[in-house]
Amino acid sequence: MDELALIRAIQNGDEQAFKQLVDRYQLLVRNTCLNFVHDKHDAEDLAQEVFIEVFRSASKFRGESKLSTWIYRITVNKSLNFQRDNKRRSFFQSIGDVLFGSEKMQGISTVSTEGQPERDLENKERKERICRAIEELPERQKIAFRLSKLDDLSYQEIAEIMQLSLSSVESLIHRAKLNLQKKLYQCYKKGI
Repeated sequence: MDELALIRAIQNGDEQAFKQLVDRYQLLVRNTCLNFVHDKHDAEDLAQEVFIEVFRSASKFRGESKLSTWIYRITVNKSLNFQRDNKRRSFFQSIGDVLFGSEKMQGISTVSTEGQPERDLENKERKERICRAIEELPERQKIAFRLSKLDDLSYQEIAEIMQLSLSSVESLIHRAKLNLQKKLYQCYKKGI
């Protein structure tokens, strides 16, 4: 079933169509949430909220964008709202989970160094620096960068999700890369 037929069926109350939509987009939604909230359980809870919102709002979908873009937009908004509502939780607490083996921040990989504890520690420290640098970016740069690098979306898809022009997205990602270069250069220069 194509996207338009799928959303029309959901708008008409077809539970099987909704199940098909969830099956089709579940991994994408969960991983996007995970890139924002850095916690597997929170990401799964948020993904459920996203699909509830999709079901509730299906009648509002006008077909002006792709269904996947609309779902991404809901996912990003839900994730950002979650972050704002949970500011008391420190980013460094979630980094601690990364350092001690949690399945968080899957989008940033390190080289396998099985049997090499020093290199394992270096990789974990590098991952921590990168995660911290990404978190310190201005919000719109952070969103665009995450969608580009962690979710592997095209600039055009990001423009649709963020409701910006293509040139604005290009500029945001360019500035994010420059800011990350500066932050990471300073960290490595200082030996932090």
